[in-house]
Amino acid sequence: MNNFKNEIPIITKFYEVYKIFYGYLELFPKKDKYALGGKCETQIIQIMELIFLASAAPREKKKEIISEASAKFDLLKLFIRLANDLKILDRKKYLIIQSYLQEIGRMIGGWQKSL
Repeated sequence: MNNFKNEIPIITKFYEVYKIFYGYLELFPKKDKYALGGKCETQIIQIMELIFLASAAPREKKKEIISEASAKFDLLKLFIRLANDLKILDRKKYLIIQSYLQEIGRMIGGWQKSL
C-alpha cells in the first residue's frame, strides 16, 4: 500500500474492497462464482476505473463521470446485498464489505456535492 500514499482516499478504499471481495469470490459456489460473483467483480473494477478517470478529468467532465460511478456503485450494493440474502456471503463477510461500501458511498456523495 505504500505506493498509494499519493492516491486519493476513495481509490485506496476501492483497492481494499477489491482485495477483500477477491478473497470472498473463492468461497462462492461454482454456479454463483461466474454469475453474481463475476458481476460484483466487474462492477468493482469499472467503478475503480471511473473514479480514477474522474480524478484526472477536467472539472467540467468530473460530474458526469462521478454520476456514472455512483449509478454503478448503487448496482454493486444491490448485488452484494443479494449475495448476502442468498446466503452466498455469510453475515460477517457481508458486514465487513458493507462497512467499506458505506464509507465509499459517503465519499462519492461528498464528491458529487462538491461539484
